[in-house]
Amino acid sequence: MSNDIKNEMPPNYDELRKAVNRASNWRVRLAAIEELGQWKHKRTIDVLLHRMNNDAVYKVVEAAYRNLVKFGEDVQLPPRNKFELIKDANKVFFRIKKSLPAGHTYEEYKEKLKNMRLDLYDTYEGDKGDEFDTWLENVWATASKK
Repeated sequence: MSNDIKNEMPPNYDELRKAVNRASNWRVRLAAIEELGQWKHKRTIDVLLHRMNNDAVYKVVEAAYRNLVKFGEDVQLPPRNKFELIKDANKVFFRIKKSLPAGHTYEEYKEKLKNMRLDLYDTYEGDKGDEFDTWLENVWATASKK
């Protein structure tokens, strides 16, 4: 990608807009944000503003912010969410653990979470980065079974 900013609509705007809103794949959203950052237009700015203010994965938020600043927009980077990235995520983590048989492994838990709630899995994986497995294993270990 070049750093030349074009003051027009990208020819593939509709595909980029769809990619930016794909909830279960933060990498696709990030790539679309970076491509939209090459096209300064009111509609691309609106999409970037929406992602900056509403994405759960902070890497995507930061990319949208960087591109808006590059366009000369007067924006502030939103603070990082320190708690649940997705509402009631902790309930989902617990329900998935509870649905597995006693004595299940962490790998079984991880696979079921990925299969049942890819959006949640992907969001936390994108947010936690290299620490995701350690973090998820801790969530699994501490989710009490009643």
